[in-house]
Amino acid sequence: MTVNTPASPPPSPLSPLRGVLGGVRALSVRALGRDPNASPPQPSDWGRPGHLAPEEVKAFGEFQMEVIKRGGEFRETVYCFGEEEGESNTLCRWLRARKFHLADTIKMVEEATVARKEPREHNFFPDGRAALGCSPSLYLAQYPQLYSGFAKNGCPVFISKPGVIDIDAIECITSVEGILNYHWHIMCHDYADRLRKAKAANSDFSKFECLCVLDLEHLTSSQLNSRTLHIIKVQAFVDSLCFPETMHKMLLVNAPSFFSLSWSLIKGWLDARTASKIEVISSRKSWEARLLELVDSDQLPSDYGGKGPSTTEVFKREAAKGDDMKRRVSHLLHVRNSGSHLITLEKGEIAEVMIHTRSLSGAKFEILDSTKATLAAANVAHKGTGADTEMPSNITLAKSLKGPGTLKIKAVSNSGMFSSDKFLIECIIRDDK
Repeated sequence: MTVNTPASPPPSPLSPLRGVLGGVRALSVRALGRDPNASPPQPSDWGRPGHLAPEEVKAFGEFQMEVIKRGGEFRETVYCFGEEEGESNTLCRWLRARKFHLADTIKMVEEATVARKEPREHNFFPDGRAALGCSPSLYLAQYPQLYSGFAKNGCPVFISKPGVIDIDAIECITSVEGILNYHWHIMCHDYADRLRKAKAANSDFSKFECLCVLDLEHLTSSQLNSRTLHIIKVQAFVDSLCFPETMHKMLLVNAPSFFSLSWSLIKGWLDARTASKIEVISSRKSWEARLLELVDSDQLPSDYGGKGPSTTEVFKREAAKGDDMKRRVSHLLHVRNSGSHLITLEKGEIAEVMIHTRSLSGAKFEILDSTKATLAAANVAHKGTGADTEMPSNITLAKSLKGPGTLKIKAVSNSGMFSSDKFLIECIIRDDK
């Protein structure tokens, strides 16, 4: 007997897409769920592939389909570190940031896409110098921070020293916009490259996150002023919106007593998962031991308990990069009526001297040798209107000062003794060839 089956309806325009979505979803969701027989997950495991509750697996599948459906810039925003991170880890990272609430996660990606629009038009500023408007090593001399190898789990190790940040010097060489542009450069062209290299070296590396060490030595309450906090705030905003869930662990070391007391209160406001990522350790012996639990000694600087070059050596080496220089020296000069700074050149050295400032009234600068003869002189003042959004001005005071000898860089204020102006002196020292 012949059975007549009704003809299948013509496929809808969305049928091929549905097939792709179903195939991709089935491929990756299978390994996402939590083993019902396993012990309860640790706070650090929550929201990660292999530890998802059924409702989180469902949110993952729906977000996965949304990313494929939208594609384009929406997908680029999600995969901000490239395809190497892998689909399950990438999507879970965004979902964790919004507690696996699908609508909130989609809204977050939309907002991040808008925030990325202008930096994306500049290819996220591949040239750090152009982004900052000054040499990155000059900026880092005022706000020391660097990557130092990798933790035992493969995460890059980032060391920052907010306790010695010099906000006055920073304002002499760049703007908040320049700092933000440089932050995009770091996240998209430096940090992202480190993550991809870690993945290439170890295919099992899946946590595209960072181990952060914040050294609070020399930190005072007066340093935490509105200008400093504004810089930290704009960088943190970009990280939390556009690069969510990228902090594996943060160690705050050398914490002063006023900070430790504040932290005991702040910690009570955080959820258990976030609080578990942050450790405040004041004792050097204790934090060195803790760091060595997380990072092999050859990946740590010697001043942090490791066997690598000290951060001072690294900063000195980085400061000498570019411009065929031997070393770079910088000094912030506060000028009320007058002020001066000495530089010493060895035999066979030559120096280029530049002055950076936002001072509208300016000052008369001159360079004197040991006989008090004037080698160079100029009036230095900011050429703008004084708006915070402007880039500061700079002038080259001298290009080829020859050693040996000690030179005095002297400034006399144009505004008299009743106001104080700030000038950053930058000396690039080279071998005289």
